[in-house]
Amino acid sequence: MGQLERLILMAEDELMQYSTDARKIEKLRQKIGLSVRAAEQQQVKQDLQALIPTNALSQLVEKQRQAIALPFWGIAGLGLLLGISFSQPLDFIATVIGGVIAFKIQKWGWRLQAQRLVLQTLEEIEARKSQLILEE
Repeated sequence: MGQLERLILMAEDELMQYSTDARKIEKLRQKIGLSVRAAEQQQVKQDLQALIPTNALSQLVEKQRQAIALPFWGIAGLGLLLGISFSQPLDFIATVIGGVIAFKIQKWGWRLQAQRLVLQTLEEIEARKSQLILEE
């Protein structure tokens, strides 16, 4: 597992905690400071900036993943309801397809949010370093 992948997994762990973004960044900053050398941080940041998509759909999924996945959860539920009520096995296909699409959208949004959190943390580390240099 690469350095970037490890950092994204750490960010996903931080996203599971209920706290403010500033607290998540602070905790992640400490973890990055311990696990990534300063020379590698710039390379990881560049790799991450190249990895994060900038199109409108990915930004929407990053910010509103649950709202976008909601219609697909509805399709899955409706397929289940109709499949059971009318005893139609083909309706269960809608359940499976809707559930898979909704899950994939949520997983993609979660990953994008974790990538953005790592990028914000690396930028904060860089800003603190430059501030310390200016103070000296």
